[in-house]
Amino acid sequence: MSHPPTRPGTVAELLSSATGPTFSFEFFPPRSEEEEPVLWRAVEALAPLEPSFVSVTYGANGSRRDRTIHATRRIASAPGGPLTVGHLTCVDQSKADIADALAAYREVGVRNILAIRGDMPGGGEWTRHPDGLANATELVRFIREQGDFCVGVAAFPNPHETSNDADLDARILAEKVDSGAEFAITQLFFDAGRYAELVTRMRGLGCGVPIIPGVMPLTVITQIERFADLSGRPLPEDFVARLRAASSKEEVRRVGLAAAVDFCRDLLDAGAPGLQFFTQNRSKATREVLAELKSAVPAVAEAGR
Repeated sequence: MSHPPTRPGTVAELLSSATGPTFSFEFFPPRSEEEEPVLWRAVEALAPLEPSFVSVTYGANGSRRDRTIHATRRIASAPGGPLTVGHLTCVDQSKADIADALAAYREVGVRNILAIRGDMPGGGEWTRHPDGLANATELVRFIREQGDFCVGVAAFPNPHETSNDADLDARILAEKVDSGAEFAITQLFFDAGRYAELVTRMRGLGCGVPIIPGVMPLTVITQIERFADLSGRPLPEDFVARLRAASSKEEVRRVGLAAAVDFCRDLLDAGAPGLQFFTQNRSKATREVLAELKSAVPAVAEAGR
């Protein structure tokens, strides 16, 4: 009697064994109890797409962090649920706090962690906790010391705004890999050429870490400035021009979704091992983009299975 293949237990195993591009979904923790249903509606709406893995971002303060861990544990505990990645940052946390979060993840079998330094609540200059960690490299090393975790990290196709030095960003990513990181997920960006440049820099450093590009479809005209802030760079001028030339909200949405599909195709053509969708706890745009991709790229249709 044949048995179904065992699902990979880590993102690293998933990426190394995948026969086509993976796709994954990132959610964020509810800001209040009233927002809880919004998150779970998005999780339930996207579940039938059988994502390769899912994750919940780490809140900037104590209550949001508690909701992150609660949501991550709930997703990971669901029967037949997806591979789940727990987020962690260094922000305003002691090493004991980080160890406690890891223990909470480990308790429900979460073995995959995305390790990010994080930004201070409300912005402002980065300040290290007196008994905390200084950066993501230290966080990766600390997580690996705490147990058998597969650790992922952030990557920057657009140069980080603090230094505006793409070569420095590549060296820092290589240091995180040397400290134990096994995969990377990019911050938001909108120029596929930037992804190819990042991969070339990393390979030039002798670093072959899989780098998954992060994608967020733009569907509302007011998102132009917000997405530029999130990505650290203005959006491509031709894309913005098409959005501003749209005559209705519906046309803006069509332009944004078409651009997202083209962007994803360009990334896959550039060799991206998968796509990470930043869902903002919504499902419709992600479902529509994936439907278009699956109709054109058969391997995508099988990637989540």
